[in-house]
Amino acid sequence: MSSYTYRIEPLPGYSPVIGMLVGMLTYARDTTIAAVAGLTVAQLDHLHDDASNSIGALLAHFDAVERSYQRLTFQNRTPNANEMAAWQAALTLGDEGRRVLRGRPLDELLGELSDARRITLEQLAARDDAWLARPLVAAAAMNAHFAWFHVAEDEVNHRGQIRWLRARLPHT
Repeated sequence: MSSYTYRIEPLPGYSPVIGMLVGMLTYARDTTIAAVAGLTVAQLDHLHDDASNSIGALLAHFDAVERSYQRLTFQNRTPNANEMAAWQAALTLGDEGRRVLRGRPLDELLGELSDARRITLEQLAARDDAWLARPLVAAAAMNAHFAWFHVAEDEVNHRGQIRWLRARLPHT
């Protein structure tokens, strides 16, 4: 995990409010990575019961959510049909996610999360706080600030599920 001051404050390389948002996104991601450290494919794929999501599926969900919000905020569009087809199981989880989001090692899942986050950070660095406040072209009821807050809060929410699921993994 990164070294933190445990203060929400502007970060170098970003406008002031975007920098504070980046700090929150980074903290959420670092604590997620710590929560899944060392898990095997079997542990990532484990289903606690017939209605639960696997830890691996939740990691795939984080990636799909971030990439879809990149389209909404940075590209001013909704995900296209090909993107939605590729991300649908991860976005909605549930039965489809339990069926198809399996068999991927932790380093692959974390690599995809890292690639998505790299793009997010590059794009956020190129924008200012006025951009953050403007309504989105592709979703006028939302502004970019809410969109990226939602990416962070969705990860924090599901990270709680990950911690709960990990504590209940079968001991082998």
